[in-house]
Amino acid sequence: MNDIINGLLLCVDDEQIVLHSLRDQLYKVYGNRYLIEIAESAEEGLEILEELSSNGFIPLIIISDWLMPGMKGDEFLIEAHRRFPYIIKLMLSGQVDEAAVQRTRDQADMYEFIRKPWDVEQLIQSIDKGLERFKSCIEKNAVVSVWNVKND
Repeated sequence: MNDIINGLLLCVDDEQIVLHSLRDQLYKVYGNRYLIEIAESAEEGLEILEELSSNGFIPLIIISDWLMPGMKGDEFLIEAHRRFPYIIKLMLSGQVDEAAVQRTRDQADMYEFIRKPWDVEQLIQSIDKGLERFKSCIEKNAVVSVWNVKND
C-alpha cells in the first residue's frame, strides 16, 4: 500500500525531552514520507491539526501524553476524534487513570495505549499497523462512496 501524500504525524507532550526524543525516533523512520510535528499542549496540538489540515495536510497519527497541564490527553484525543474521526490515536504515558484510558477507547476510538518509557520498536510497529488501519478505513470509505454514487 502506498504512502499518503501530505500525511502528518503529530506528537503531543508537555515534556520537551520526550517530544524531541519522539520526533527524532519518528523522523528516522518516517521523515522522508510524512511531516512530523510536535506540540507542547493539547490546545497547541488542536491548532496544528486545524492549521495543517486547512493547508492540505492529512492528519494520520496522533501520539499524545495523558497527564498534561490544561486539557488532558483523553480530552484532547476525544476532541481530535470529533474533528478528524479517521486519525489513528495513540496514548503514550507513564501515569494514567484507567477510566480515562477506557473513556478514550470508547469515545475517541483510541488505537493503542503505550506506557512510558516506551520501546521504540513497539512504538514503530504500532504506528505501522495504525497507518495500515488508516489506509484501510480510507479505502473502505472510498468504495462506499463510489457504491453510493453508482446507486443514486
